[in-house]
Amino acid sequence: MCRRRPSPRSALSASEREWKSWRGRGRGGAGAAPRTRAKLLEAASIPRRYTECSLSNYRLAKNNNGSQLRAFNYAFRLVREYPAVDRGLLLMGGVGVGKTHLAAAILRDLVEKGVPCLFYEFGALLKEIQNSYNPVSQTSELKMLAPVYETEVLVLDELGAVKPTDWARDTMTQIINTRYNDKKLTVLTTNYADARSAPADETLEDRIGVRLRSRLYEMCRTIVVEGEDYRRRFDV
Repeated sequence: MCRRRPSPRSALSASEREWKSWRGRGRGGAGAAPRTRAKLLEAASIPRRYTECSLSNYRLAKNNNGSQLRAFNYAFRLVREYPAVDRGLLLMGGVGVGKTHLAAAILRDLVEKGVPCLFYEFGALLKEIQNSYNPVSQTSELKMLAPVYETEVLVLDELGAVKPTDWARDTMTQIINTRYNDKKLTVLTTNYADARSAPADETLEDRIGVRLRSRLYEMCRTIVVEGEDYRRRFDV
């Protein structure tokens, strides 16, 4: 006998209940000791604007079409089930739809559980890679990038915002591949889609290259987040 699949509406309702339950009880749990959490939070290098972001204070847009709720649900499950998680997340969507909030919230709530994490803006990481370049050996001093390789959970924000050189792209691919082989979790955000909405648009693959995009399909679940730019409300 075939089992009836839940309707999108019932699935959404279940996710909504999960979200409200999480917000209602906060982060909860014993987690790491306060001193350990403080050290891990400092080491995570979450930008000051996002240090207070958590899953419990994530807000859905009033006219949300369900994609923000689905994105929250995947973030919630990642935190709840970690370390029994095989794939990270690639949060894909326009500006101001809450991608960075969710990514920072994942780190913050994992830190509460005592997990070493690290936040990097993609352009800043490319600069670190370029600064690690040794012109004599024409290779990267990878020891300078050790935290990126070794942290248990890495967030790369604004993937594709800066178009890397071929050398930087190869180094970036090496970092991602190493993390993949070592079963380290990676969460990414990007404003670039996989498909063009207009002929002149650039895709994520255009920005980061075929090899890296291909690897990310395997490493991360792609979650498209839609909605209006919440920052526009400041101009009302």
